[in-house]
Amino acid sequence: MLSLKEKDRPIVRKLLCAGCCVRCVLRFCCVGTSSAYRRSYQDLHKELLAFIGEENSPQSHDASGEEKTDAPPHKRMRIDEDSVTPAQTDSDICPVCLGVLQDFCDPTFAKQVSDAVKKQQYEFDSLVLTVSLPAQLSVREHSCWLHVKKEVREKSMCLGKEDVIQVKDAFKWAVQGKIGQELGAAVVANSPCEVSVGFTHPETEEDCHFLANTCPDCFKPTKNKASIFTRMAVVKALEKISEEKFSRHYPCPPKKATTRCTALDTTCLHTSVFIAGRYNKFSRELPQTPWVIDGERRMDGSVEELIAAPLLSSFRADGFNFSSSGREDVDVRTLGNGRPFAVELLNPHRAKFNRTEIKQLQETINQSSDKIRVRDLQIVTREATSRMKEGEEEKTKTYSALIWTQKAIDSTDLEFLANIKDLKIAQKTPLRVLHRRPLAVRQRLVHSMSVIYLDKHHFTLKLCTQAGTYIKEFVHGDFGRTKPNLCDLMKTDADILELDVESVDVDWPPAIPD
Repeated sequence: MLSLKEKDRPIVRKLLCAGCCVRCVLRFCCVGTSSAYRRSYQDLHKELLAFIGEENSPQSHDASGEEKTDAPPHKRMRIDEDSVTPAQTDSDICPVCLGVLQDFCDPTFAKQVSDAVKKQQYEFDSLVLTVSLPAQLSVREHSCWLHVKKEVREKSMCLGKEDVIQVKDAFKWAVQGKIGQELGAAVVANSPCEVSVGFTHPETEEDCHFLANTCPDCFKPTKNKASIFTRMAVVKALEKISEEKFSRHYPCPPKKATTRCTALDTTCLHTSVFIAGRYNKFSRELPQTPWVIDGERRMDGSVEELIAAPLLSSFRADGFNFSSSGREDVDVRTLGNGRPFAVELLNPHRAKFNRTEIKQLQETINQSSDKIRVRDLQIVTREATSRMKEGEEEKTKTYSALIWTQKAIDSTDLEFLANIKDLKIAQKTPLRVLHRRPLAVRQRLVHSMSVIYLDKHHFTLKLCTQAGTYIKEFVHGDFGRTKPNLCDLMKTDADILELDVESVDVDWPPAIPD
């Protein structure tokens, strides 16, 4: 039985006479029981008619309350079965939901949605159903609410607009259980997998246009929206417009339409999955990211591509975003425990992997190339990736550099470098990165240095520096853009021949035992 009360009778009659479908009738009667909307249209229709019929007894009573059998029939609005039957012809289209709650709440449409999801080959055990409705449905809802409001006012009743069940909620209650059953998945309020169903109704798109004149401040063009009449803008305008002004511009109840809503293609979207780890780079001819200059690729492959390719394939993702704790130049190796990185996999069709599978995936990456090696590969949360960047400039990095000097040197010429601690340097954005970095002067610290003498023109310099220090520029000075620099300290021209990153001191992601 429907949870309708005596006070609902005039509302039911008024809505049915306006051509509203039975589920919209329940919405305006504030029936919040989801099971009511899951019932078939025919069952709901019969019960509403029976509910109205209870009021229209063939008997009447005189003033004393005695039953009169010869009284004339009541003067009442005639509602017969033909006037409120389920939508079968164009004239039966609900003027409020435009057919959404009539023609799209049955098992046939649920199967249509489910089949579309299955074709996209997602793997999930739960989903959230989202619904996109034409903005003009909000206008029609408002119109019908004002129409019913007149009736309840006359009977000293109250009907708040916020009490009316939303079309979106009624639709979900009616179909999401059927969709979940078809897909063998739970339909929940929050899930990483989102199934989106949308509707459009071109015939009534102009329903919203009068609001742009009455509430112009609610409608502002945006780059990402094809129309200014978004649902949020329309709802905002309806909150501002007076009942009297609305009624002057728009009929109450709304006029019937000659066409039903059309369902848009069902789409699926899985939230991003984040993979973290550390990588070593052993090649001096491999950029971290694709190296493209003036539209021309300079080198084949990159660190991010070697890591991401197997991930994209295994997770069946649409794309990826790569980030890391700093970056090395193409000719710089990254050794030691590696550089932390994170890969965001966009719209993965498979998202669940156990530890063994992730370990196998790590081996696949490592076997694909001898130029890199990955360790500590793991699935992390979006929030966890922020730890890679937290306090990045306060972190330290250790480097090993092969240095050439113009002046001949012996080991005693290098001893003073080991005594320098926390050397403050000012680095103007290097010329070589000026095309992608803003011009600025950055203050950095060289915490410590140590040396290994090789011959009269070469030595190995080991440095522990603040993250973000440009090591090459510290050595050769970059035409005076880094001060002080190694050339200044040694009183000779010097250059860096080879550079290795020995460690990146970011305690993330957590180490995974072999």
